[in-house]
Amino acid sequence: MLTLEPEQTTTLDYSNLNTSIQETFTAIDRFEWQAVDEILQMREQQLYLQAGYKSFEEYCQRELYAWGGYRRINQLLGAKKVIDAVGELGGHIKNERQARPLLRLVKEPEKLKQAVAIALKDNPSPGESDFAAAANIVVPQLPRKKQSIQEPMVPKIQEPVVPQKAIVTVSQQSHPRYGEEGTIEADAPNRWQQIVTFPDGERLLINNTDLDAPSVPFPRERTYPAEYTEAIAAIEECHKQELERLSQELRIGLQTEATANAEAQVQEQIQSLQNLYKQQREQNVQLQRRLDEMESLRQLETENQQLRQRIQDLENAVEQRPYQEWGNTMTQQATKALNKQVKQALEKTIDLRSLAQEPPKENAQECLRLMGMALKNLASAMNNTQALEAAAIILGSEPTPTAIAYRAEQLEMLPQAVSDIRQVLAKPGCNWQDYWAVAQEYEVIKSDYWAELTTQETELISTLQNAPLQPRTIGIGSIVAHADPYRTLYLQRGEVVDEVGGKVVVAWDHWRNELKKTQSYSREELRFWQPQ
Repeated sequence: MLTLEPEQTTTLDYSNLNTSIQETFTAIDRFEWQAVDEILQMREQQLYLQAGYKSFEEYCQRELYAWGGYRRINQLLGAKKVIDAVGELGGHIKNERQARPLLRLVKEPEKLKQAVAIALKDNPSPGESDFAAAANIVVPQLPRKKQSIQEPMVPKIQEPVVPQKAIVTVSQQSHPRYGEEGTIEADAPNRWQQIVTFPDGERLLINNTDLDAPSVPFPRERTYPAEYTEAIAAIEECHKQELERLSQELRIGLQTEATANAEAQVQEQIQSLQNLYKQQREQNVQLQRRLDEMESLRQLETENQQLRQRIQDLENAVEQRPYQEWGNTMTQQATKALNKQVKQALEKTIDLRSLAQEPPKENAQECLRLMGMALKNLASAMNNTQALEAAAIILGSEPTPTAIAYRAEQLEMLPQAVSDIRQVLAKPGCNWQDYWAVAQEYEVIKSDYWAELTTQETELISTLQNAPLQPRTIGIGSIVAHADPYRTLYLQRGEVVDEVGGKVVVAWDHWRNELKKTQSYSREELRFWQPQ
């Protein structure tokens, strides 16, 4: 036989249920304060403009009508002002209803705090009535007096009365009841909203602009009495004047900015023209130099042509003489021309008699070189073999023009060679490698520059050559190359110009024309440069 056990029901516990109810209301209050913070962000940052609403009030009426609309939002914002003004005591105000009687004291923070303190003194967890009594103690609220002449506080609306049980349709797409029909069964609470009852029994307060009922003449705009209309007109006129003033200031600011930009552009153009003028002037100077050079070349060409014509005349004069008159002697004109050329060649040589009368006190080798060159030029001009041999003896070369010219070129390097060698010998810490790096360039004239050096200098060179090679330290002034044979700098020559933080800075010879002229290395990365 099937038996059914009796259903067991749970007995509700008062304490748990009461605690749950209190926690639920506490959560509602907490979420309400959270909504206030978000509403403040919406109003202060004007985010409602992104949805096309022209004012914060319009946003509240359209989007938050289900939660009391603009009136309820103002109450919550007023409670927020009370909590912010009371400071640390604001934690005892749990919701908007408790803050409502304190709102009239928000402009006097000291009295507001005094009222909250009185309420807490009588009751640690004060309610709305406690805060109202404390506020009345601090600032008694006088009873309102009825005025003998009553004026309508709400302007009269001269529109037809909405008939009872009018059928309307929600036409606003963002409304949750969009497209549904409802019935107006109660009087409107204000001029811009209606109480609509839907078939499911739900009653909602909906804006007139969200309803579509051609048969129902909803008031779409507010009407005001005459005194309000005049005040609004005055405000609009002030607003219009303010807009005109701001427009004028904006126009002046834009004109000033445009003028400043134009002046800056003019200054840039003037600077560009000045730079262009400087470049043009430099080009003109260069062109003038080229013209001068071309003029000099033209004059040289003219002189060359005259000389060629003169030579041609001399040749014609020689050819026109009869063979009998010529014989084995030169004509008088040819003799004059040859003497003139010899005279010009001798003018370019050095007067040997002046050297004999006043021999140079210094650099006798240079004196001998000059005498040898003078004799060589004289031998070339007069075709004198004895003068050529004398020049070869003085210069120490073969008695041929080519050998004498080569020897003269070698002796021209002598002053520079002596100067470079003396410079390297004067460096502190000079060794044989430093000397040889310079002397090898002048090895072909070693005997000549050796004769020019003093006894102390030649002895120093001999000492350096005979001194045992000792390991040297790379320092400032050392001639180095890279130690890695696989690097391109292994065969390049550089000089240490500075020491920074245990490293040396090297200036490479082949970087002289580059933007980067130096590089730092450790001493282990470098070696002393050896000529290849």
